[in-house]
Amino acid sequence: MRALCLTFLLCLVSASHAATVTLTLGKARAQAEIATTPHSREHGLMRRTRLCADCGMVFVYEQANRLSFWMKDTPLPLSIAFINDNGRILNIAEMQAATTDRHDSMGVARYALEMNSGWFARQDIVPGARVLGLEHLH
Repeated sequence: MRALCLTFLLCLVSASHAATVTLTLGKARAQAEIATTPHSREHGLMRRTRLCADCGMVFVYEQANRLSFWMKDTPLPLSIAFINDNGRILNIAEMQAATTDRHDSMGVARYALEMNSGWFARQDIVPGARVLGLEHLH
């Protein structure tokens, strides 16, 4: 029970930083903070040391484009899915903490979803999978 309460509190702390949306990917659900402004996208999950199991951040762009992310000042290893205008995952990358290695979309993306490292693999989510709930972000 204590672990459940701690997980719930971590989600609340994480969610308190920004508005959130529930995204559905197959049978999995992700509670994602929404980053829509240049400042919120630039800051992202920097300096975060924890995310609850199904919490993350969705980056929303005004126009689809090739996207590139890195992990400078982010002490938490993350997985990222690049998503096109139609809500389909283009590619997924594993990102090591505190690095300046670039992780690029393999095509034109409108969204990027960052989750805990390995989250997409654990949920059996692969490129081509559809992400539902993005339509609420326009």
